[in-house]
Amino acid sequence: MQIEFLKSLFSSSKESSLFGRYIHYEHIEHLLKKLDKKCIVEKVGESVNRLPVHTVTFGSGEKKILMWSQMHGNESTTTKAIFDLLNLISEKNEISDTILKRCTVKIIPILNPDGAKAYTRLNANNVDLNRDAQDLTQPESLILRKVFDDFDPDFCFNLHGQRTIFSAGSSNNVATVSFLAPSQDKERSVTATRKKAMEIIGVMNKNLQQQIKNQVGIYDDGFNINCVGDTFQSANVPTILFEAGHFDNDYDRELVRFYIFQSLLVSINFIAKHDITGDAYGSYFEIPNNDKLFYDIIIRNSKRGDVAIQYLEKLVDESIKFVPKIEKISDLNLNFGHKEIDANGNEVFDDDNKLIMEGNEIDFVMINNEKFSLLL
Repeated sequence: MQIEFLKSLFSSSKESSLFGRYIHYEHIEHLLKKLDKKCIVEKVGESVNRLPVHTVTFGSGEKKILMWSQMHGNESTTTKAIFDLLNLISEKNEISDTILKRCTVKIIPILNPDGAKAYTRLNANNVDLNRDAQDLTQPESLILRKVFDDFDPDFCFNLHGQRTIFSAGSSNNVATVSFLAPSQDKERSVTATRKKAMEIIGVMNKNLQQQIKNQVGIYDDGFNINCVGDTFQSANVPTILFEAGHFDNDYDRELVRFYIFQSLLVSINFIAKHDITGDAYGSYFEIPNNDKLFYDIIIRNSKRGDVAIQYLEKLVDESIKFVPKIEKISDLNLNFGHKEIDANGNEVFDDDNKLIMEGNEIDFVMINNEKFSLLL
């Protein structure tokens, strides 16, 4: 698809009621009611705290795609992109007609509504649902597994968000979007199932490289059967991990949302129009592996070394506050900052005129009697 065409589709389909990082069930409840007229919306269970978990299903085609978002409650970018996609599919156009005819897509918009409400990675029992794929100790894990078993998908999309620390390779290119075809065994064998997932990832990457060149990465493919993606891949269902990452100054992840929307649309459209054999998997290995080379801010050349600052994401009064925290004071020549400040050999002080220390949460610093804000 042409980039300008994708931009126009996103502009007309973007769900305006969803914005920023804090997205939970109350934000999507009215959207589910609206979609009930054009899609099949079903309550498929409840969370630990008895919040509803729904599926939204569209299309009648033979190719079945299952996707779920906010397995980790504080990873909401892909949820926004899902509702943008649902708005597009709900309108009659050539793309939606093709997808609806050839595919059946089932989506769990928020798998972990308790974590989403509290803005935490874990569910209300402090369990990481993405480490519960085998034991199935949590109601949300059981919901996903039952939907998977009943739907019997041909492809799975596991939708997540990643921190600002990731680079695309060992470079100063931030990983704005990352993908993974999860492993099926400890040897990380390139199986026929993985090849199909790799082929689709190659198509999405080709589109993204036209816009965010060298800002797409591959997530770590170390095998862990307790992870959902590895479990479903091991069941011979091609599974793709989507990671919504960072773009310059896009802490609300609104631009990244656009790239995830594109990737969802491009991948589903590709599945609709092609027989996915896995033969064209080779381009997957041209995508660099993720590294962890970024901090949100680096103060360079202070008297005691470089200062690394990372934002803590805290839920305050129904919104996310980004709180600067000093992570490290060290030689950071191999690292990069999304923002950098040069201390020119001076000491760095806090607002009480004390030397900064690792672990400090601080809104601004003083360098050579000049005040520098660390806030977004």
